[in-house]
Amino acid sequence: MLLERLYDHDLAQASYFVGCQARGEAIVVDPRRDIGDYLDLARDHGMRIVAVTETHIHADYLSGTRELAAATGATVYVSGEGGHDWQYGFAAERLRDGDTVTLGNITVQARHTPGHTPEHLSFLVTDGAFSADPGYVITGDFVFAGDLGRPDLLDEAAGGSGTRFEGARQLFTSLRDVFLTLPDHVQVLPGHGAGSACGKALGALPGTTVGYERLNAWWSGYLREDDMAGFVEELLDGQPDAHAYFARMKRQNREGPRVLGTLSSPPPVSNAEVARSLEADSVVFVDTRSHTDVHRGTVTGALNVPGPAKAATFGAWALDPESETRPLVLLTPDGDTARRVRDHLLRVGVDGVIGYTTSRAGLPESVPPRLTPEELDASEGVYLLDVRNRGEYADGHVPGAHQLSAGRVLWNLDALPEGAPIVSYCQSGARSSVASSALRRAGYDVVELDRGYGEWARWADGRRSEV
Repeated sequence: MLLERLYDHDLAQASYFVGCQARGEAIVVDPRRDIGDYLDLARDHGMRIVAVTETHIHADYLSGTRELAAATGATVYVSGEGGHDWQYGFAAERLRDGDTVTLGNITVQARHTPGHTPEHLSFLVTDGAFSADPGYVITGDFVFAGDLGRPDLLDEAAGGSGTRFEGARQLFTSLRDVFLTLPDHVQVLPGHGAGSACGKALGALPGTTVGYERLNAWWSGYLREDDMAGFVEELLDGQPDAHAYFARMKRQNREGPRVLGTLSSPPPVSNAEVARSLEADSVVFVDTRSHTDVHRGTVTGALNVPGPAKAATFGAWALDPESETRPLVLLTPDGDTARRVRDHLLRVGVDGVIGYTTSRAGLPESVPPRLTPEELDASEGVYLLDVRNRGEYADGHVPGAHQLSAGRVLWNLDALPEGAPIVSYCQSGARSSVASSALRRAGYDVVELDRGYGEWARWADGRRSEV
């Protein structure tokens, strides 16, 4: 058996390639939308991808299930569980609890593990050439290394009301009736790692075992004591902010993401053409450099989406393709970087990249306004906006600041004042730069606190020591 984990560090998301080498057939679980890595892996091992599936209707990235099936002719399998309200809206084979997909010596069995979402499946993987019993469980957003999938996203991102409590109770039942019935040696292959907003304390390890989680996970004591109420209370306490784009991902993944087909690399665009398009306001210019570079000068009106490493995350905060339909031109150092940024943006459904340029020569420029902690202290009538997460804000913030995380700002403009200048900050400046560039494009007067809360805290400590 071949089992490969393909990990996207941008979104902290894992997909799995499981193949029978004797038969030359493979199944991919939870693929992302830029599918080149899966095709390369199949080719390198002389395998055909004959099946594609996913654990649930994802909220944090746009699924590549239909894209990969269209490219390979693979059969699509999705969950048929969860009731009428949680059925997929596109043609596919439906899997219910206990159903199996067989590839030569390998059996992949679906188990219904609701809680994170009502339709959620986990997949038990058995290598029949080695054992008659499963050795692996692909858990999606059910069980992570050291944590569990959050049950509140239907409330936070899908328009639900009070579903978090039922979801938490379902997670308890799924742990008791499915996960903890597995032998200790079964390897757990989760759908996310540290950095994902799909849980509150995800470990950085790529996997774990049923036995290790049974002994050490924070939730294990509640299961031993059969304390569902205590489990629900702790699980729901302190969950991180859910990014606003999650709602769009839920809708699009349920309906079936648009199939892109074969894509060529973004072409270079002359700056003369870019200048004409900017003058006509017919494109969105995206500066993919770091916030420190952007703070020295950028194209007037540009969005800052640092990339490619975190372009999906930042791009989903700054661009809403449902309201922003103009195509995107990227500022990148070269064509390969432009392609990589484009691929990251595809993962969150931002499909509008039409080309790139490698310089700002001849384009209108400006320097994003910033102020120092001393200047902020002397300012009056400004609206302080903390774009960090709720937990960071609770641990300490500039007095008088209002918290609205960077991933929610663009979708909550009604929470911001009309007319008053806004001073935005995060911990060091990157998130604030992304959010501030999006707010400026939306017409707001935004100044960034130079080097963020960390610099302000050092200044405040120094001032206190002088007293």
